Amino acid sequence: MASIRVRLTFPEDLVREPIVHRLSTEHDVVCNIRRADVRDRTGWVILEISGDADHLVEVRQWLEDTGVRVDDLEPYLL
Repeated sequence: MASIRVRLTFPEDLVREPIVHRLSTEHDVVCNIRRADVRDRTGWVILEISGDADHLVEVRQWLEDTGVRVDDLEPYLL
Protein backbone atom coordinates (compact mmCIF):
# COMPACT_ATOMS: atom_id res chain seq x y z
CA MET A 1 0.00 0.00 0.00
CA ALA A 2 1.26 3.49 -0.88
CA SER A 3 0.24 6.87 0.47
CA ILE A 4 0.42 10.53 -0.43
CA ARG A 5 0.05 13.63 1.72
CA VAL A 6 -1.69 16.54 0.04
CA ARG A 7 -3.27 19.87 0.84
CA LEU A 8 -6.76 20.15 -0.61
CA THR A 9 -8.15 23.65 -1.06
CA PHE A 10 -11.88 23.91 -1.64
CA PRO A 11 -13.54 26.76 -3.54
CA GLU A 12 -16.73 28.27 -2.15
CA ASP A 13 -19.04 26.12 -4.28
CA LEU A 14 -17.47 22.89 -2.95
CA VAL A 15 -16.75 23.73 0.68
CA ARG A 16 -20.01 22.15 1.90
CA GLU A 17 -19.74 19.04 -0.28
CA PRO A 18 -18.65 15.72 1.32
CA ILE A 19 -15.58 15.39 -0.93
CA VAL A 20 -13.40 13.48 1.57
CA HIS A 21 -16.25 11.07 2.33
CA ARG A 22 -16.88 10.47 -1.39
CA LEU A 23 -13.16 9.99 -1.91
CA SER A 24 -12.95 7.21 0.65
CA THR A 25 -16.24 5.46 -0.13
CA GLU A 26 -16.28 5.69 -3.94
CA HIS A 27 -12.57 5.27 -4.64
CA ASP A 28 -11.51 2.57 -2.16
CA VAL A 29 -8.82 4.56 -0.37
CA VAL A 30 -8.17 5.32 3.29
CA CYS A 31 -8.23 9.02 4.19
CA ASN A 32 -6.61 10.44 7.30
CA ILE A 33 -7.28 14.12 8.02
CA ARG A 34 -4.12 15.55 9.58
CA ARG A 35 -5.21 19.18 9.84
CA ALA A 36 -8.06 21.30 8.50
CA ASP A 37 -9.58 24.77 8.48
CA VAL A 38 -13.07 24.86 6.98
CA ARG A 39 -15.19 27.99 7.01
CA ASP A 40 -18.41 29.14 5.34
CA ARG A 41 -16.83 30.19 2.06
CA THR A 42 -13.50 28.41 1.84
CA GLY A 43 -11.56 25.60 3.38
CA TRP A 44 -8.44 23.48 3.24
CA VAL A 45 -7.51 20.03 4.50
CA ILE A 46 -4.16 18.32 4.93
CA LEU A 47 -5.02 14.78 3.94
CA GLU A 48 -3.07 11.55 3.92
CA ILE A 49 -4.50 9.17 1.31
CA SER A 50 -3.49 5.50 1.29
CA GLY A 51 -4.22 2.83 -1.29
CA ASP A 52 -2.88 1.11 -4.37
CA ALA A 53 -0.09 3.24 -5.92
CA ASP A 54 -1.60 3.23 -9.41
CA HIS A 55 -5.02 4.08 -8.03
CA LEU A 56 -3.67 7.11 -6.13
CA VAL A 57 -2.82 8.78 -9.43
CA GLU A 58 -6.46 8.37 -10.52
CA VAL A 59 -7.73 9.64 -7.16
CA ARG A 60 -5.60 12.77 -7.41
CA GLN A 61 -6.96 13.42 -10.92
CA TRP A 62 -10.55 12.90 -9.70
CA LEU A 63 -10.04 15.55 -7.01
CA GLU A 64 -8.71 18.04 -9.56
CA ASP A 65 -11.52 17.23 -12.00
CA THR A 66 -14.02 17.86 -9.20
CA GLY A 67 -12.61 21.38 -8.77
CA VAL A 68 -10.44 20.88 -5.69
CA ARG A 69 -6.94 22.35 -5.76
CA VAL A 70 -4.40 19.64 -4.90
CA ASP A 71 -0.90 20.52 -3.67
CA ASP A 72 1.64 17.79 -2.87
CA LEU A 73 3.19 18.13 0.58
CA GLU A 74 5.64 15.23 0.45
CA PRO A 75 7.30 13.23 -2.26
CA TYR A 76 4.48 11.86 -4.33
CA LEU A 77 4.34 8.20 -3.30
CA LEU A 78 5.50 7.29 0.19
